[in-house]
This record gives sequence, C-alpha cells and structure tokens, in this order.
Amino acid sequence: MSIVLRNVHRAFGRNQVLRGLDLEVLDGETLSIIGFSGAGKSVVLKHMVGLIRPDSGDVVVDGQNVSELDVEDLNELRRDIGYVFQFAALFDSMNIAENVAMGLRRMPEMYDDEIMARVSECLALVDLEGTENQYPSELSGGMVKRAGLARAIATRPTYLLYDEPTTGLDPVTVTVIDRLIVRMKEELGVTGVVVTHDITSAYRISDRIAMLHDGRIRTSGTVDEIKESNDLLLRSFIEGRPELTERAS
Repeated sequence: MSIVLRNVHRAFGRNQVLRGLDLEVLDGETLSIIGFSGAGKSVVLKHMVGLIRPDSGDVVVDGQNVSELDVEDLNELRRDIGYVFQFAALFDSMNIAENVAMGLRRMPEMYDDEIMARVSECLALVDLEGTENQYPSELSGGMVKRAGLARAIATRPTYLLYDEPTTGLDPVTVTVIDRLIVRMKEELGVTGVVVTHDITSAYRISDRIAMLHDGRIRTSGTVDEIKESNDLLLRSFIEGRPELTERAS
C-alpha cells in the first residue's frame, strides 16, 4: 500500500501551483513535506484525499487512481484516510464525543455502543480521557488539536494526513503533538504525511522529508540526509537565511 503522485499539474487561474510533481509515500513511513509559504503543500495533501483533482497527472492510493473514482468509491477510499486539519475543524455546537464520532456515524455496520467505545478508545490514545462531554471552546488549543487527531483515527484509517499540526502551539505542546504523531505510527501502524513549516518537528517525527519548491519536489531524503544536504535553498529554509535563497535562485 502506498500513495503515488506522478507528473501532477494543478493551476488555480493563472497561478500554476504544481508543475509535474512526482512523489511516493512508502507503506508505514511518516513523510514530512516542507517548503516556503505558498509552495502548495496543503494542495498536495488535498489531492491525496480527492478534495482537489489534478489538471493532469495521476494520484494513486492503494492502486486506485483517485481522479477516476466515482463519488461512492471515493467516499469508500476516504474512510481509509484520516485528515487532521490545520485548525482541527471541530464543530463548536457538538461536544468532543460527538465530534470524534462523526465519521463512525456514517458507517452503517457500527452500533451506538460500539461507536462510544471507539470514541473513548481514540480519546485515550491522544490522552483526552474524560473530555467526552466537553465542548471545543472549553479546551486549550493543544487539546483541540488532539481531539481533531482522535476524530481522524476513529475510522481506523491506513493513512493519516496532517495539515500543519503544530501551527500556533507553544513549544511544549508542539512536543506533545509530535509524540502523538510518532505514537500513531508505532501503535496503529498508520502511514503518515505531514505538511509543516516546523523543521524541528519534522526532524522528530519523520522517516523521510521532502521539500516542495516551484511546483516540484526539490529534494528528499532521510532526516540525516536532509541535515547534511548542501542544497542552498533547503539550507535557507532550515536555517532561516534569506540570503541563501537569493544565491540558490
């Protein structure tokens, strides 16, 4: 099982975001996608789950070309992909248990007692036991992120897609989220794709890191390979040195 993007092109009006992107996510790994703001990192994630379709090229998940799936087959595929939104996207009018149960309610084979047992199990996995009856407004930012993760894993997906999971969090909470991402891989065996600006976080959670630039993957490698790379654009991003960006272009 894997996710493969082949020669993917995508434009929004005159803005050509992806320009022949090639990327493979290996079974069981956590891959982080880094890059400057506006590079199209979240656009790549949305292609993987079929929220955006390419102008040309192929997006293949478990051997299925996402662009060719009808609505029923696409919804079936999405049950196998958990999506952790940047700001959690919880519904304020629902308590935490109701938010986490949303995907489960669309599974006709699951009964109410099974759903609630799964909700409690997922909240325990993200260290949110006892929050079932609380509302998002009653939780801290980090807790809301963890509740969003609990909702994403509730359907027991093969893949987890994380869109900027540590944005807006303090350093201690960032570490908590990073540890949870690692736990999802180790305890649930999920394949993860993480979009992030936080290179320290990427170092902690990743098996591989890929840098997106100018609509393509500029470079990719293991954490050690990324740390040792002499690519000036990559070093500019990692070290926060704009003068290297100018030298690399």
